[in-house]
Amino acid sequence: MKDNPKIWLLLPIRCLLFIAAFLFCSLITRKNLTEITHWWSILASMINLVTIVILWIICRRGKTTYREMIRYKKQPKNFLYGFVFIAIMLLTGIGGMYFAGALCYGEFPYLAPMMIAPIPPYLAVLNILILPLTTTIAEDGLYLGYGVNHFTSKWTAILIPAFFYALQHSFIPTLFDIKFIMYRFLSFLPLTIWICFQYHRKNSISYIMTGHWILNMATTIQIVITSLNNICALSR
Repeated sequence: MKDNPKIWLLLPIRCLLFIAAFLFCSLITRKNLTEITHWWSILASMINLVTIVILWIICRRGKTTYREMIRYKKQPKNFLYGFVFIAIMLLTGIGGMYFAGALCYGEFPYLAPMMIAPIPPYLAVLNILILPLTTTIAEDGLYLGYGVNHFTSKWTAILIPAFFYALQHSFIPTLFDIKFIMYRFLSFLPLTIWICFQYHRKNSISYIMTGHWILNMATTIQIVITSLNNICALSR
């Protein structure tokens, strides 16, 4: 699986899916994009499932499995190394968001309010089970297993998938606001470069996927908290 031209169609696909999904939802609800940003986590879970189906089709046509595509191998677990690895991953992710917020909005720390905006609590709780798992499988499968492994040059294999890995976040949620798009892109670029670099070095994919799952779990928990707080506030 090296230098396949199809890579240039598949790496941007999640960007296009998110743009299409938000525009479609805006059209059918007759609301502008700003009014539906809080639904990003539900749309993300749906697009993750679409991505997973695409990856299944790729594996089926390539006569391989998802585990083989992501180069998953059972290895003896070094818990201290794994803890440090995941801690660095989390700090890189959080640091990237804070740096981007300071650069784009002049605030430190800054978190875009719609990212933890309330949704119906039952959906927020359900999404704790769906979003972290499907995001990890979909994104790491596409950008690492399919992306990094499709390029022969080291830095091409790292930087191009990392670019699209970060770029997709610019449209989660989709707002045609250059400052917001740059904020979201810069928030994730340090993390995606680090992830792709570590994956290319053949570091255990299980550590990467665990750290990725934790980051998304933290986000879904925050959404649950704000959703429950919103219900409590409305009932007073």
